[in-house]
Amino acid sequence: MLRTMVQRRGEYFAHNPAKRGYNPVYRQHETNYCPGCGRTHWYVGRISAECGFCGTAIPLAEVEYSWGGRQSVWRTVPVRAG
Repeated sequence: MLRTMVQRRGEYFAHNPAKRGYNPVYRQHETNYCPGCGRTHWYVGRISAECGFCGTAIPLAEVEYSWGGRQSVWRTVPVRAG
């Protein structure tokens, strides 16, 4: 698994943020349009938001996931306005 993410012979993989492209996320206190259907009705959970019309799910911008051995941790991270 790790081998597929490591750079080989000058190739760039998706883990490089500059090469990823468009990455939709749900941002609180903003109008969020669904990337699937373009509507703005969302069911917001703890770690993701789901479109109320087509069911497209996107992650919340304010959530960070970290893995610490035997336990995983979800926490809310403040987002800087910019």
